[in-house]
Amino acid sequence: MNRRLLALRLTGLGWYVATCIIAGVFGGVALDKLLGLTPLFTFLGLLFGLTTAFYGLFKMIQPLLRIEQSSEPDDKSSSNGGSP
Repeated sequence: MNRRLLALRLTGLGWYVATCIIAGVFGGVALDKLLGLTPLFTFLGLLFGLTTAFYGLFKMIQPLLRIEQSSEPDDKSSSNGGSP
């Protein structure tokens, strides 16, 4: 994979994580102000944002890891100690 394309993908992943966390916190703060429950929904929003961010990150990184694994040479045949 081209290094520039990989760098753009990783930058996009960073923005995705940041957006999920910020949206969760801001949503929690808004609900806290609306309902008058100061820290409850802020923490729940943070937890929801973190969970969403890292689940999405995991799902988006899986194809990149598969590409890297398939491009590595298979060393099993040459490292068996010389036995057929």
